[in-house]
Amino acid sequence: MNEEKVDIGDTKVDIENGKVDIQDKKVDIKSVLSEKGSDFSVKTMIHIHRLFEKFGFDEVFGRSAVMELLGLKGSGASKLLSNLVQVDIIEPVSGHGKGKYKFKK
Repeated sequence: MNEEKVDIGDTKVDIENGKVDIQDKKVDIKSVLSEKGSDFSVKTMIHIHRLFEKFGFDEVFGRSAVMELLGLKGSGASKLLSNLVQVDIIEPVSGHGKGKYKFKK
């Protein structure tokens, strides 16, 4: 191992003002989708991104919220939710009423 020390002379290193994010790494929906390896249509991908932008990982949503946000009819929203559950992108949650979901981390 090389144990040479680097001489920075009298240079003052500012460590006070730099912001360092030490919280959990931010997970974005793109990485989640790429891990799942699902071949979604462009339209479905746009729907997933819009849902994620609105609800993120922490908020719970249902069919009516999907219908309102994406402008889908009930059957289309139900099919989208069903497909997302099948490919493990969203999961059903209990305690918030019937038919509620959230994104899986």
